[in-house]
Amino acid sequence: MSLTSFLLLIGGGILTGTIGTLLGIGGGLFLVPYLVLFLNLPMHQAIATSILAVIATSSAGAVMNLERNLVNLRLGMSLEVATVVGAVLGGISANLLPGEILSLLFSVVLLVIAGMMLYRRYRPIPASALSPDGNLQARYRDEVSGEEVIYSVRNLGATSAISFLAGNLSGLLGIGGGVFKVPAMHLISGVPLKAAAATSNFMIGVTAAASAFIYFSHGHVNPVIASSTTLGALAGATLGIRLSRVLKTELITYLFVGLLILAAVQMLLR
Repeated sequence: MSLTSFLLLIGGGILTGTIGTLLGIGGGLFLVPYLVLFLNLPMHQAIATSILAVIATSSAGAVMNLERNLVNLRLGMSLEVATVVGAVLGGISANLLPGEILSLLFSVVLLVIAGMMLYRRYRPIPASALSPDGNLQARYRDEVSGEEVIYSVRNLGATSAISFLAGNLSGLLGIGGGVFKVPAMHLISGVPLKAAAATSNFMIGVTAAASAFIYFSHGHVNPVIASSTTLGALAGATLGIRLSRVLKTELITYLFVGLLILAAVQMLLR
């Protein structure tokens, strides 16, 4: 491996870990097209590398978010059952489909998620929906306002169904699944955005691990590429946690949507 390729892998991992931790989505949405478009990796190998980087991102971010009491453990474990089942099925399906079909599916998913991110930005959950009376009650202290936020979870069944879909797409495309779980927890179950992102970040490592062994068994994991990218993702996850304490969510959302649309167009043209 050349020094340039190594630096590109480290850089991609850092950016992936930073974005993934900031938004609780794992970062695979950016890493897969990055590996395919800039390093010309086969689609299956790019997905396998992304899954390993997602595990690293989740592990690093989850520890810090648990210390800040942002993770709703009971909600995360409740949703993880449906998510892992979906991830295993997605991993099996991915190895039965050609790379061209996976690239097309990935592009469509990118565009759909970009729309969901904008919808979440302009249709935030009303404060009245953050009821302290309900299921899986939790609380945390907002570091920006200094206020204690108390909330409960509603419509758990609907969010579990979306978590199954998120897990399936995670195993199929290596995207982490958080891009669906965060909006679902926030918009459907009434979980504050920071808590939803932290809980999603806690979950996605388990989801990714459920499908990782399938890619290992099919020989899609390149140890040198995967380890270099994962190293960068670990550094990026630490940076993402620190940035989450000072950056506004609106700015992060707009930058991320721009990246999604750009990546989707490039993948379609390819």
